[in-house]
Amino acid sequence: MHDLILLDFHWTQLLQPQWYIENGGLWFILFVIFAETGLFAGFFLPGDSLLFVTGIYSNELMSKGLGFDTHNSFINLLLLGCLISVAGIIGNFVGYWFGKKSGPFLFERKDTFLFKKKYLYQAKDFYEKHGGGAIVMARFLPIVRTFAPIVAGIVKMDGKKFAYFNVLGCIAWVFTMLFAGHYLQQLILNSFGFDLKNHLEVIVIGIVLVTTAPVILKIIFDKKKHTGPTENNV
Repeated sequence: MHDLILLDFHWTQLLQPQWYIENGGLWFILFVIFAETGLFAGFFLPGDSLLFVTGIYSNELMSKGLGFDTHNSFINLLLLGCLISVAGIIGNFVGYWFGKKSGPFLFERKDTFLFKKKYLYQAKDFYEKHGGGAIVMARFLPIVRTFAPIVAGIVKMDGKKFAYFNVLGCIAWVFTMLFAGHYLQQLILNSFGFDLKNHLEVIVIGIVLVTTAPVILKIIFDKKKHTGPTENNV
């Protein structure tokens, strides 16, 4: 079975939530959420779309993953949300620990093409300005949520403060995405007879567009903000 999976595997499947559900189930999902929220290499993993699709398959995942089904969709969602939240919280703590340990080295490191020390100071100013809210907001932003706890450790954000907002942000993110996936599926299926399970590719693309839009808009407006005065002065 495992040989067959490896034989048919293509790296693009790592971006497809259904691949994790079909080949690893609940425990694979827990690992992905842990990795995406705490490891450098996890930034490309499909956190938002994976949680949304997990909400759609919540009952099946509970019965297969834990070996029992409560026969209550709401309770299944709560249990699933608690397990995934723990994975995400631990992931952020690992990222924070790594950042705290590597911080002094990074502040002394020379600038390279991929690394600019000024970004660390900008991040430090960002955390001082927004405080714990930065940790909560980062949970809902792809890529940003991977590096946010690492940067928080690098700039030596207060540990207790980080822990509080880490737990708060993770619970809000996980349960929002799970409940959205589960109940939107039920609503659309009951109202229009349209099963989201048969159109997961479209759902994933939609979620990616919605969640990355704020990041893209911020980059565009920041560029305009910095280039605008220069153009006026020429």
